[in-house]
Amino acid sequence: MSSNPEPAHVHPAPQADGFDWRAAETPLNGFARHRVDVGGTPVHFIHERGKGPAPIPLLLGHGWPWGPQHWHKVIGPLTDPAAFGGYPADAFDVVVPSLPGFGFSTPLTNPRENYVTMADRFHSLMTEVLGYGRYGIGAADYGALVGARMGHKYADSLYGVHLGNEMPPAMFQGDRAWDLTGGQQTEDLPPAERARLVRRNNIYVSHVAAHLLDGQTLTHGLNDSPAGMLAWILKRYRTWSDRNADFDAGRPADDILTFATLFRVNEAIGSSIRAYKNAGLYPAVPVDDKTPYVRAPAGFTFLLGDPSPGARTPEERIEIFENGGGRFYADVRDVNVHEKGGHFGPYENPEAWIHDLRASFRKLR
Repeated sequence: MSSNPEPAHVHPAPQADGFDWRAAETPLNGFARHRVDVGGTPVHFIHERGKGPAPIPLLLGHGWPWGPQHWHKVIGPLTDPAAFGGYPADAFDVVVPSLPGFGFSTPLTNPRENYVTMADRFHSLMTEVLGYGRYGIGAADYGALVGARMGHKYADSLYGVHLGNEMPPAMFQGDRAWDLTGGQQTEDLPPAERARLVRRNNIYVSHVAAHLLDGQTLTHGLNDSPAGMLAWILKRYRTWSDRNADFDAGRPADDILTFATLFRVNEAIGSSIRAYKNAGLYPAVPVDDKTPYVRAPAGFTFLLGDPSPGARTPEERIEIFENGGGRFYADVRDVNVHEKGGHFGPYENPEAWIHDLRASFRKLR
């Protein structure tokens, strides 16, 4: 018997040439995919019809660095709930676009593309291209910024919005757009609150600052070097995923390589990063002076493993919501907090998103 037993958790050494793109294509092609021109910009999207008595349309929006594949785990249960132990009456027609400038929604033709123009394009996609008179939205991260804008401008066309982050309309704007605290001083805060904010800032501020202030320079390096681009993406996956879970066990390397490949072959890294800077250069203009800003009924799915905001308990997470971004939503219906999962909610905890989307829109159909 060996006197030096193997550690309980051993990960295989990374392989420089072991990624099989053809195998990666199989799950990507498991859904009906389309690419159309919307206002002069290419928009790639998944469109899966629901199986139930009256499916309602549901637009699912991703963030950065995400893609539609981060919603793959929820598409089947949302379109065909009966096949997954649910009720047929909860079925949705699911539409999952790539944000303009991301993945196959390239190349960009509008250099000003940001969440404001994306909101307009997605509304046109749902109402003009697909012919839906009314629809719902589920979104997180930058997609939640798009969804909040749609909940402001197109509230009359929405059943509601269900978001993974409370996104203030002034996100990434102003002289200190990179400062996620909004200029808040931390020195006099209680120790636990100060530690939470410092930890959050250490994880996110370098990312936001680089994308906002040096995105163009960064783009040249990332676009020129596949290894550099992968390192930039992987750092975000590692630090933004569930801080209470084993990253290597929950995130197969091939999933990361698939996402990185989609950005590499489409040269999308720069146009996706540009969405940050453009949010400040071309800020949203309110369509009216009604307050709060988002008029559509709103629900939320929050996961405690998310380093932003880094809450420790459900009660603390709800308090942060009520005292912060939640003030921009006029008609809050549901606020759900789950233990499992980090910043990539529908990928890390699809069960929570499936449950909450069904429950939220069941009352809004």
